[in-house]
Amino acid sequence: MPGYILLEGGAEFGGRMAEPDQRAIALAGGANAPIHIIPAAAAPDHNHQRAGGHAKRWFHSLGASNVNVLHLIDAESANDSAIVEQLRTSRLIYMLGGFTHYLGTTLWESASWQAMIEAYEAGAVIAGSSAGAMVLCEWYYNPESQQMFQGLGLVSGACVLPHYDTFGHRWVQRIKTLLPHAALLGIDERTGMLNDGGAETERLWCVYGHGTVTVHTYGQAKTYVEGDVFLWS
Repeated sequence: MPGYILLEGGAEFGGRMAEPDQRAIALAGGANAPIHIIPAAAAPDHNHQRAGGHAKRWFHSLGASNVNVLHLIDAESANDSAIVEQLRTSRLIYMLGGFTHYLGTTLWESASWQAMIEAYEAGAVIAGSSAGAMVLCEWYYNPESQQMFQGLGLVSGACVLPHYDTFGHRWVQRIKTLLPHAALLGIDERTGMLNDGGAETERLWCVYGHGTVTVHTYGQAKTYVEGDVFLWS
């Protein structure tokens, strides 16, 4: 059976972000499950080592014992055979936030992304926060250029608006113009949505953490709070 997808709205690694992340660890197999952190989105401003270390300490604080930060920081390392093999056998793969378009182009058609798909199809959890969540969808928005780009497509028909409670909500009208038929997923900071609800045949999304998830579809917006289970399509 395919695995699970966790989309988070940013401001990760603190407070009630423990709730979606602990659930992801449980779905991955528990404390000893192999977890791999991808810090590529933080590489353009040379922040990947600090961000990766922060992520590792966070998952250790949640009880995970087998946490590794991969040196996946550019297109070359995204095709490194050693990194690819680690991703293929991972049970939880977590992509950090940072520069969205850089992350998307780094993973696009890479051996690492193919390995992540293989891990997902074997039951792994694929997770991302902010930029990491954005690139997992069919489309993502680059605020610097105000353009849409094709994402990695793990979540079809959707576009994530992270940091929705602080600034992500400002993108709604622009993205609606560019993608009138897409589902826009506005995820607050310190909040996650995980497709672990419902039956295996039709998994529903469940809200975890501090804030809300606002789904824009068909000209309407619906807001979901912690514990709510929903399906937008």
